[in-house]
Amino acid sequence: MGLTSKSTGLSLLKNKYDTVKEEKDMIVIALAGNPNTGKSTLFNTLTGLNQHTGNWPGKTVSNAKGTFKYKDKEFLLVDLPGTYSLLANSVEEEIARDFICFGNPDITIVITDATCLERNLNLVLQVMEITDRVIVCLNLMDEAKRKGISIDIEKLENRLGVPVIPTVARDNKGIDKLLETIYQMINGNIKANPYRLKYSDEIESIVEEIEPILAETLGAKYNTRWLALRLIDGDKAISNSIDNILKKYSD
Repeated sequence: MGLTSKSTGLSLLKNKYDTVKEEKDMIVIALAGNPNTGKSTLFNTLTGLNQHTGNWPGKTVSNAKGTFKYKDKEFLLVDLPGTYSLLANSVEEEIARDFICFGNPDITIVITDATCLERNLNLVLQVMEITDRVIVCLNLMDEAKRKGISIDIEKLENRLGVPVIPTVARDNKGIDKLLETIYQMINGNIKANPYRLKYSDEIESIVEEIEPILAETLGAKYNTRWLALRLIDGDKAISNSIDNILKKYSD
């Protein structure tokens, strides 16, 4: 019997984080961000009363999903737990990381606090390592202005390689531009080219060796570079799944 991703822990993860869509063609958007960035406000602004709450499978962490329509598209917005990173040091970080990787959202919005952008960019860079389809929402622009903080949006966008949308979610400012950016990205009119961290030659060399094996085993559906980096990093949950694959692969 040949090895397929269905026989591995990765398939179980995918099933765990699969989203239930009301319509087959519904577009799934993950909403990630640090705590206290206005993430819940943005979620409520976009989805209104069309929300469902519960818990993530097997966890006590709350799970909020909501729907909205823009032009001819239907969207399902998944509000991920507020986290500072995706290094899976907590249940919240594990959920956010696994949903972005294995739930395969069509777009991931990372909402950031414009008053402390440097700290928030840590999560942005980590998300961009997993997926190309990222939009950065630069929220709380009014508070940044009050504090005398000026941000060169165009330069930031060019450096990150993804759309950056300034907003004040509680006042509904910038939401129209955010919606249009989502729509244009889904239609292929905006193509992101996320900045990716370059690691040492030694690590990059190991990644080059591992990636083709993962790609041949898993196919093109998963980000094999990110999985290879997690394997090198000693991520226990991910490495257990990959270990199982490689053992079967060598049989």
